[in-house]
Amino acid sequence: MISLLDYGIGNLRSLQKAFEHVGGEVRVVTTPEEVAAADKLVVPGVGAFGQAVGRLNERGLDRAIHAAVGRGALFLGVCVGMQLLFETSCEHGVHRGLGLLKGHVRRLPDTVKLPQVGWNRAEPTRPDPLLEGLEKGEYVYFDHSYYCEPEDSSDALTLTEHGLRYASAVRRGRICAVQFHPEKSQKAGLKLLENFVGLS
Repeated sequence: MISLLDYGIGNLRSLQKAFEHVGGEVRVVTTPEEVAAADKLVVPGVGAFGQAVGRLNERGLDRAIHAAVGRGALFLGVCVGMQLLFETSCEHGVHRGLGLLKGHVRRLPDTVKLPQVGWNRAEPTRPDPLLEGLEKGEYVYFDHSYYCEPEDSSDALTLTEHGLRYASAVRRGRICAVQFHPEKSQKAGLKLLENFVGLS
C-alpha cells in the first residue's frame, strides 16, 4: 500500500493515476497519524520550497514524516518533495527543510534558461533497484529552478547537466527521491514508479 501525502501542494492526481497504472495500490493520506503509520510514503511537491515546508510544519506532518522514516518506511520524494529532504533551501530566503539528508537546495546558474522545463538526461551513478530496467542516461521530464546539493556525494543516484552537474535523484537506505516528474516522464517514469512499488 502506497500512502500518497496530500498537504495541499503537489501534482497529486496524476501521480496517483501513474502508480495505479503500474499496479500500485494507493491511498491518499492527510493526517499525521496516517503518515506516521505509512509503510511506503510518497511526498510530492510543486511551487516554492518555503510554502511547501510551511504546510508540512503547520499540520504536524514534518514530525510524522520523521516518525515514518524512523520506523523504516520507504520514502519517495518527487520534485519539491525531494528538496524538502535536505537541511535548507535558499529559495526566496533561507528555509529549513526536514533534514533527513545532509545538504542544501541551491539555485541553478543564471547562465542557463530558468526554470529548466522539459526533457533532460538522468545519468545513473550506480546500479540500484529503483533504476532497474531504465536505459543509461534515460530522458526524463523536469520543471524546476533549484537543485539539491547533498553533502555526501554518494547519496546522488542520478546526475543531470543544466549549467552544472547536479543530483537529479538521490537514495540513502530507504529514502529515495527524484527532482524530475516520473508521472510526466512516460515509459521511463512509469518504470521507476513500478520499481518503487516493488521495493520491499
